[in-house]
Amino acid sequence: MTTALRPKPLPPMWLLVMVTMSGTLAMHMFVPALPYSAAELHVTAGQVQMTISMYIIGLAVGQLVYGPLSDAIGRRPALMAGLALYLAGSVTAALTSDLHVLVVARLVQALGGCAGLALGRAIVRDTSDSQNVVPRLALLSLMMMIGPGLAPVLGSLIAATLGWRTIFVVLAGLGSFALLCCWYLLPETTRPSGQLNVRSVLADYRRLLGSARFLGFALGGGMATTSIYAFIAAAPFIFVTELHRPLHEVGIYLGLMIAGMSLGNALTGRLSRRLSIDQLLQGGNVLSITSSSVLVILTLLGYLSLPAVLALIFLFSCGIGLSGPCALTKSLSVNPHITGSAAGLYGFIQMTAGAISTSLVSLGADPSLSAALVLLAAVVMAHIGFRVALRQEKVQSSPFAPNV
Repeated sequence: MTTALRPKPLPPMWLLVMVTMSGTLAMHMFVPALPYSAAELHVTAGQVQMTISMYIIGLAVGQLVYGPLSDAIGRRPALMAGLALYLAGSVTAALTSDLHVLVVARLVQALGGCAGLALGRAIVRDTSDSQNVVPRLALLSLMMMIGPGLAPVLGSLIAATLGWRTIFVVLAGLGSFALLCCWYLLPETTRPSGQLNVRSVLADYRRLLGSARFLGFALGGGMATTSIYAFIAAAPFIFVTELHRPLHEVGIYLGLMIAGMSLGNALTGRLSRRLSIDQLLQGGNVLSITSSSVLVILTLLGYLSLPAVLALIFLFSCGIGLSGPCALTKSLSVNPHITGSAAGLYGFIQMTAGAISTSLVSLGADPSLSAALVLLAAVVMAHIGFRVALRQEKVQSSPFAPNV
């Protein structure tokens, strides 16, 4: 006699949203305060810029640790340890008067904040069935993208009214609240293996990196989603310098980008019951390719206008909202036994793609053209990655495929 397996308890989605958003919110929230902090610490703007670079590095690399760590000791203790680091880094950053300490504090903050990015996804994958996993991951993906859009607006408001240190006080409060909520509300959602060694971790990552399916979906997902960071970085130059709009309107225009992602995520949740994940994945990315292609053409012809930029970025973001959650779902499904490691590696690839996209924008003399070309190149490469992964998936599902 067998008994049906009970579904694993699902933590409150608002809690997973909060821990996911905390990592990316802190990434760019400090950007508007760089001039204030540089003046108070008596350093150059270039020196204080290290606090941003170090945060991005920590956010990417740290996810490689939390994935296998959570597979070994459980999601709950790994996430709570990350939130404790996030809190410690935030408090230290708020109190220090030394640039070197601030840079280290930002690294610690990032190493803690990335826990929510990696483990929020793993927890959803642990606790969701095939009908609910896509819309739930869509919501978390949206929160990861909203953070960089909202952060500069919140950061500039706080820094201008209460001082740059208050930004870290707010982030410390967020970390404290998230840690407290996890203590009381977060159940364990996986069966920990109880074993963690470097050799097994490297073997898991080698297995994932050797999978054309995982690489195609992960690289494609990373390029299709965080390439939007290139536009966020160039937005002040595009709207203020080229389109002659006041600086305070930039946040409003980035809000429209967030609205596009929200619409795409909402459509993903609704359409996932009528269309296959493969159709949503490719359809969303085709929408991003089309809109970025038009943006490149208009920029080259000199016909760039505010309505055109807003409409095309809205459509591009909507495509992200459709394809991003599907790519993540596909990546985490490649090997269900190492979901944590897959989530961590996916997050690393995603953050690395965002960092590369952002840095490429600065290479060109024209921010509008640079951003448009980066967006187009990224989603074209994503399309290639998706096609390779889907073809490999079809081969492996064939009854004539060899057992590996």
